[in-house]
Amino acid sequence: MANSTATQIKTANEVTKENTMNNEVNPAISTLESEGVALATMWKSMVSAESKRFNDNTKAEGFDTRLGKLMQQLKAEGGERISSDRLKACGIHTIDKRRRAEAMWFVENEVVAREFMKASKKGFGSLTALQSAMAKAAKADEPKATEGEVSAEANSEANDKSNVGPKLDAKGIADMLKALCASNEVSWEEVFILIDDEARAAKAVEVTTQSVAA
Repeated sequence: MANSTATQIKTANEVTKENTMNNEVNPAISTLESEGVALATMWKSMVSAESKRFNDNTKAEGFDTRLGKLMQQLKAEGGERISSDRLKACGIHTIDKRRRAEAMWFVENEVVAREFMKASKKGFGSLTALQSAMAKAAKADEPKATEGEVSAEANSEANDKSNVGPKLDAKGIADMLKALCASNEVSWEEVFILIDDEARAAKAVEVTTQSVAA
């Protein structure tokens, strides 16, 4: 019995010693894990707080709803743009420009936005997130081209390419030019002489430019 107890005590000491050695080898492991757990807890609280703030701000008498209505009324006074003086007179010039714009967007699209918020399972933490989600949903709902429409578009592109004609080499271009001259009753030899003269003139200019640069 004494031997058994002594063995148990020895085993426990060895385990304690091994754990101590492991911590000495990499003492940051427990610290990093603890820090990660703490940050995850803080993040959960932050997300929850942002969601609550958003819900409060978008209520009928919430900050964003009231701000959006005020912006809408100021906009109705005259034109698309609200003057800086008018914003200052109403004391809202210190509110972030983007926040003012988002609040007005929310009020102008309030019915649709509230329906979208109601249908959302995750919820939102800001008007920016709501706008982004609604834009993605609207894009996903856009009708896709049918097989017939895709085929018609492909045929149209093929026709456009065929109208350009096959790629010609120098001989092909020369033959086409001769045929064009014949249809217009113009001497193709005369046309080629004119082209040759222009080519010689261009070459002379190039040589002169290179000599001046040298």
